[in-house]
Amino acid sequence: MIIMAPVLLILLGATEILQADLLPDDKISLLPPVNFTIKVTGLAQVLLRWEPNPDQEQRNVNLEYQVKINAPKDDDYETRITESKCVTILHKGFSASVRTILQNDHSLLASSWASAELHAPPGSPGTSVVNLTCTTNTTADNYSHLRPYQVSLHCTWLVGTDAPEDTQYFLYYRYGSWTEECQEYSKDSMGRNIACWFPRTFIHSRGRDWLAVLINGSSKHSAIKPFDQLFALHAIDQINPPLNVTAEIEGTRLSIQWEKPVSAFPIHCFDYEVKIHNARNGYLQIEKMMTNAFISIIDDLSKYDVQVRAAVSSMCREAGLWSEWSQPIYVGKDEHKPLREWFLIVLMATICFILLILLLICRICHLWIKLFPPIPAPKSNIKDLFVTANYEKAGSVETEIEVISYIEKPGVETLEDSVF
Repeated sequence: MIIMAPVLLILLGATEILQADLLPDDKISLLPPVNFTIKVTGLAQVLLRWEPNPDQEQRNVNLEYQVKINAPKDDDYETRITESKCVTILHKGFSASVRTILQNDHSLLASSWASAELHAPPGSPGTSVVNLTCTTNTTADNYSHLRPYQVSLHCTWLVGTDAPEDTQYFLYYRYGSWTEECQEYSKDSMGRNIACWFPRTFIHSRGRDWLAVLINGSSKHSAIKPFDQLFALHAIDQINPPLNVTAEIEGTRLSIQWEKPVSAFPIHCFDYEVKIHNARNGYLQIEKMMTNAFISIIDDLSKYDVQVRAAVSSMCREAGLWSEWSQPIYVGKDEHKPLREWFLIVLMATICFILLILLLICRICHLWIKLFPPIPAPKSNIKDLFVTANYEKAGSVETEIEVISYIEKPGVETLEDSVF
């Protein structure tokens, strides 16, 4: 160890001296690259190429290059090689610059810029398509073991505002190194192509390359300006809904299960949302999860409709679109008819109870007689006749008795007088 310590010190010192020798001199001048060219190599794809300046002094240093994209969108990056492939739209033109750089921890030396440009393709303003949109979708291919899934492509657009009536548009797409022209178009009322359908493509649904779409056109009256656009697959991929959704109720326990969508992504690459709708009270429950099963506690007296949708998880690619909801599954009891019956029963019971209370109040407060006094009966002549006859008979009897009793006492005196 004592012997190795000086050796290490010597090696460290030599390394520092070598690095000091390799440091660029502040007086070194960097020259720009030469023969800088831009070449179109495919739809929305160019190749930038240049050569080191032959008069550049090397001095045992590693030169780098800084590439700057000026149009159609600003961007810059660094590279050690003398060519660079760039994916970008070209209907607005393209221009870029490159320069030689030498950097270390202390400073950055740079040459002047070498520039090149691609002009925008010819065409009359307002004749190119507008509102170009595209979507992809994955289907199962049972006839191919090498590619068990096929990706379809559907694109739509609007006719340019100043395009002549005889304008006809044509669509091409490029994915990776493959370029294909559309064969199935949809037309507007004037026979112009406004949509394209590729039932089978060379797009890989799990790929990360850009999808480039170009639409050019032709007309007898005007030059049609082409239009190209780039699409990220995760942003346009329409995921299929989950398969075989089932739902069962055991008491107050709702169990929901499903299978992953038709997709090239494995089962662990999906997020799910479960939507449970209570048909009786309208309550809506939405839960997000990563598994293909869900259990919820519910009211066992209600009817529910259950739906599930899926999206590719951010663990497998960038977040994208949710699928459509699956077809609704209905579980539980239909309480609509019993609810109406219960409502009628409760209503009748309430009415009877209110009437009973009113009757009791009327009886206690003698309100019935006050509210409904008795109506006098009509006078009967026959009854009055019997009453008058009985009264006169009774009156005559009384009179007769009174007369007799009145005459008896003086009658004796009369007889006595007559005798004498």
